[in-house]
Amino acid sequence: MSLTGIRPRTLDEDDVARSPRTFRILGAIWALMIFNTLATQGVSALIPIPRPVTQALTMSAVGIAFALALILNPRVKIRPSAFLVLLSLLLVASFASSVRMESGFGSLFRCARLGLFVGTLWLISPWMNGSIWFVRQHIRVLTVLLVSVAVGLVISPGLAMPELNDGRLTGVLWPLTPTQIGQYAAIVAGLAVLLWINRLTDARSVVMVAGPAIVLLVLTHTRTATLGLVSGLVVAMLSMWLTSGRARKAFAWGIAVAGIGAVLLGPLLQTWVLRGQDAENFGNLTGRAKVWERLLSAPRTWFEEIFGTGLSNKSFDGLPIDNSWLAVYHEQGYLGATIVVLFLVTLVVVAIARPPSPGRACALFLITYCLAASYTEAGLGDASPYLLHLAVAAGLLAGTPQRTVTR
Repeated sequence: MSLTGIRPRTLDEDDVARSPRTFRILGAIWALMIFNTLATQGVSALIPIPRPVTQALTMSAVGIAFALALILNPRVKIRPSAFLVLLSLLLVASFASSVRMESGFGSLFRCARLGLFVGTLWLISPWMNGSIWFVRQHIRVLTVLLVSVAVGLVISPGLAMPELNDGRLTGVLWPLTPTQIGQYAAIVAGLAVLLWINRLTDARSVVMVAGPAIVLLVLTHTRTATLGLVSGLVVAMLSMWLTSGRARKAFAWGIAVAGIGAVLLGPLLQTWVLRGQDAENFGNLTGRAKVWERLLSAPRTWFEEIFGTGLSNKSFDGLPIDNSWLAVYHEQGYLGATIVVLFLVTLVVVAIARPPSPGRACALFLITYCLAASYTEAGLGDASPYLLHLAVAAGLLAGTPQRTVTR
């Protein structure tokens, strides 16, 4: 029994059928939350949209999501979890670091956005109790974004894969960056495969969803997303090794295909990984390491060491930080970094302690992906797709576990 009297129970398909309005609103909330985290700059759109307009649209999305969540949950019944409690503490730490406005007035604006983001997650927490429904909804919304990318590629292939961006796939209907497209494609492909392994969807659906997603991932040349997809699937399938024959077969086939591909397509794979970079540029992670060195060597006061300089656009001296841990250290200090470590460790420990189940496998995939991506991408300390991935994982681990049937 939760502190608010809401009995923890895993949702099933009957719940969705009995309450279609509720789940339509939940679906709209989740779509708005994802839309709120979209990129607003960095590529040329087919129909140029002024950046202030895209920012206004994405920023207002989380406010609408919060309002819908209040309509859905007017009595503000919540289902406490360690993840949400720690995320709320991160919000407090972010406000403490931002109130001095060292990063400008935008710091407080970003705190308000993070507050609405966390508040919305609290309001929908009663429904995030182990349901695979959120996994399906996550796939649906991200698939819509990937379809928009594919449509843009068909309409204007030259603009979607510009030479100035090394021919990497970008979004031209909405200004999505290659790294963001790669992230969405990897998450969609990985979750779809895991649903199939757990017999929660059919092979045709996986081919129609995961197949195109992997093609888009390859076209983005995003190494981080590829590593996250592979490592996440390996961890998820190993978690089902003793209870799922299909997982063992999929793992064996994956190893075989990877081995054959490495032998037959070795030079091509090497070219794809290097992306035309020389050894020095590849070694310093496309210049990221130089920014990290400058950030770590910059002088800081004791307050900045503990609380950071406040929420910003995840940049240092005008250059992107592209590392979640350094971004959190820069903006929220050691306090923020400690909180992030705590909620990640909590999710990992809870996932390991749970018996094998479809929800546990999907949660481990999402957690592993976020950990792998945190080294070269920022987002664990602010409203971002990564926090939404982890929110889905936390929701999957919150309900009554359902064991995977041995086959």
